[in-house]
Amino acid sequence: MAGSSRRAASRRLQLPLLCLVFQGATAVLFAVFVRYNQETDPALWHWGNHSNVDNEFYFRYPSFQDVHVMVFVGFGFLMAFLQRYGFSSVGFTFLLAAFALQWSTLVQGFLHSFHGGNIHVGMESMINADFCAGAVLISFGAILGRTGPTQLLLMALLEVVLFGVNEFVLLSLLGVRDAGGSMTIHTFGAYFGLVLSRALYRPRLEKSKHRQGSVYHSDLFAMIGTIFLWLFWPSFNSAPTTLGDGPRRTALNTYYSLSASTLSTFALSALVGGDGRLDMVHIQNAALAGGVVVGTSGEMMLTPFGALAAGFLAGTVSTLGYKFFTPVLESKFKIQDTCGVHNLHGMPGILGALLGVLVAGLATHEAYGDDLESVFPLIAEGERSATSQALHQLLGLFVTLTFASVGAGLGGLLLKLPCLDSPPDSQCFEDQVYWEVPGEHEEEAQGPLRTEEPDTQA
Repeated sequence: MAGSSRRAASRRLQLPLLCLVFQGATAVLFAVFVRYNQETDPALWHWGNHSNVDNEFYFRYPSFQDVHVMVFVGFGFLMAFLQRYGFSSVGFTFLLAAFALQWSTLVQGFLHSFHGGNIHVGMESMINADFCAGAVLISFGAILGRTGPTQLLLMALLEVVLFGVNEFVLLSLLGVRDAGGSMTIHTFGAYFGLVLSRALYRPRLEKSKHRQGSVYHSDLFAMIGTIFLWLFWPSFNSAPTTLGDGPRRTALNTYYSLSASTLSTFALSALVGGDGRLDMVHIQNAALAGGVVVGTSGEMMLTPFGALAAGFLAGTVSTLGYKFFTPVLESKFKIQDTCGVHNLHGMPGILGALLGVLVAGLATHEAYGDDLESVFPLIAEGERSATSQALHQLLGLFVTLTFASVGAGLGGLLLKLPCLDSPPDSQCFEDQVYWEVPGEHEEEAQGPLRTEEPDTQA
């Protein structure tokens, strides 16, 4: 009882204190550095003698809306499959994304749009901040149910910085093309989360094994997240592309890739399932792998057939990963991947990066015409050959894996500090630890939480 009281007192202080400190610090930094960009500041906009219809708001905001819904609704509900962790899945997604988009505005601003002593923000910075929040939520999926909100906020604090630096190295220094984020978002987020999960490994997690499964209604809620993500993924991949042919080509490639990954997921799920029955875990997740795999190559001349082939392959690999590879990750590598982010984001992200290497290596002036300058500006300017661009794309993948792995190792040391509140082994995947749950005092509705037992450390 004494240990429980100490945990409650710590919980009462840690989360409010961290939220207030983080919000206060970002507010001060916003006041000092953040300003509207030319298309948002009325004085600067009208001084340039522009027409209102030229403002980027009118062609960027619809895509931003779709990405925003994916981050806050799609990711949140996709992770609501756990029978006793729905409040935390949706609620902590809300918390992490709200903090990450502010913090990433600052980090990305200092790296990409810092001019005259100020960070200049507009529609594009909002989209990029949501992308960063997406990477954080992918990592959250790997450690879902085994960490407290204070640990998650500290994870976001570190990961946003590493995400911004990795993105800057790839896009600005190496000249890598990755509009839909197969590398910068999916691969980085997945392997950051997986290495962090290894660092936070719990050998006695079987005490909460009975809560790790889903029930009928929780799987239906998760399927809501899947549908939102599936519908809006073409906007996600095309949102940051340069105006012109690129956004249309990206949306088409993503559209076809998603449809193919859905069919391959249904096919493989029935083939490997017991008695030929479908597994809802496969459908909820692997059907989305088509959107991940064309993140890098979506704006390139992938062709509709190439998009279908890539999506079919991604759905197949993802489904087989959930069936065969996830158990191996835990038994052999001690990686407890709650949401299977390795299958949805990790492996399809690497496939997407390699597909980008292939398509970049085939780029020619004849295939792209004038649009070569927007897709591969360094090739168009004669500074780099197609082969050189392909090699830089491959280097970008290794850089991403390095940043994610090393950064997550450091993050694991931070999150394992004994002063941080985390659920004990016997109370993982349980909303009651951090939320007021309706009917929690009614024994008929649910059993009481187990008596707390000492945690184990890796």
